[in-house]
Amino acid sequence: MPTDGPLHGTLVVDLSRALAGPHATMMLGDLGARVIKVEAPQRGDDTRGWGPPFVEPDGADPESTYFLSANRNKQSITLDLKDDADKHTLLELVARADVVVENFRTGVLDRLGLGFDVLHARNPGLVILSITGFGHDGPEGGRAGYDQIVQGEAGLMSLTGAGPDDPQKVGTPIADLLAGMYGAYGVLAALRERDRTGSGHVVRTSLLAAVVGVHGFQSTRWTVAGQVGRAQGNHHASIAPYGLFRCADGSVQIAVGSEGLWHRFCAGFGLDPATPGLETNGQRVAARARTIELVEQIFSSWKAADLLDRLAEIGVPAGTVRSIDEVYGWEQTRSQGLLVDVEHATLGPLQLAGPPLRFFDTSGQEVTRTRHTAPPVLDGDGDAIRNWLATGTPESASTPGEQSR
Repeated sequence: MPTDGPLHGTLVVDLSRALAGPHATMMLGDLGARVIKVEAPQRGDDTRGWGPPFVEPDGADPESTYFLSANRNKQSITLDLKDDADKHTLLELVARADVVVENFRTGVLDRLGLGFDVLHARNPGLVILSITGFGHDGPEGGRAGYDQIVQGEAGLMSLTGAGPDDPQKVGTPIADLLAGMYGAYGVLAALRERDRTGSGHVVRTSLLAAVVGVHGFQSTRWTVAGQVGRAQGNHHASIAPYGLFRCADGSVQIAVGSEGLWHRFCAGFGLDPATPGLETNGQRVAARARTIELVEQIFSSWKAADLLDRLAEIGVPAGTVRSIDEVYGWEQTRSQGLLVDVEHATLGPLQLAGPPLRFFDTSGQEVTRTRHTAPPVLDGDGDAIRNWLATGTPESASTPGEQSR
């Protein structure tokens, strides 16, 4: 039976803008939290102006598809944090909140008279998530950080591209998205800690920390083995054959991730697994160019569709490279709840990417939240939220999942 999510009844005040913070709060909203997005008057979140593409409804302001990607399951209220009356409204929200999320430059909230000490004085149980570009302290603490800048500074671009002289950014703003994910993860831990102690915490992360946090095997490759990883295109640094290989009419990807799979691959295509110099994974990695040449020579007479069928038949993991439209048209994507239908205030029915988590009870029955709301128009909920603060009447606020506090 569908529920409103495990965070139903949790109030999140979102002071963040652009992507890392909004992605974190969207994750919390997906889990059922009531998220009130505080935006600057007139202009709103920066991403409302990031485009094209924009969608322009008749008689209404254009909507940025970028903004729509990061703000489902939220409400919007505009507040000028330099205005005393609006600051009072914010503090009234803070008093009722479980979580505040912010990604201002270090020191900005203090200058506004809204430092963490002020927020905790108002609400000692408050969990505060603070996200910066390069960290809150250290020799470059407070440095402004945008996604691509951090992808470069944190080493990710040096690992991505056709080769060492071809640094490339990842095709999505991955530093922002990862910082949001780590931030949401930290919030959940802090809420659990508050359940035990009654006290709030400040959770800090940064785009730099998030990217370093996913270096994975490339980290110990350097810290332990003393090897500096470099970009090497679509082939794995430590496994072979593992990557994208040309065939008769395109390309396919294979992942021969064990010696058992290597033997299976060889049996399926008439190769000798004990070919001198290619007997072990270590040998194949050392002779990567030779390994790639051998595999592509075999694949050169195969069409991609037939090759994928053959690889599935012999049990070797394989796949194609889908375009974005193909991914969203793929039945497997839809089967996992990765598309949701919402009703936008000015755009009408929309289909958005959906949450990546599903929940099941102990009987195996899915209890994933199925009711989602569209990203809000600027200040679309301002009057209702102010009325709710003034009267305490739950019905005065139309909230995602019909939640109120």
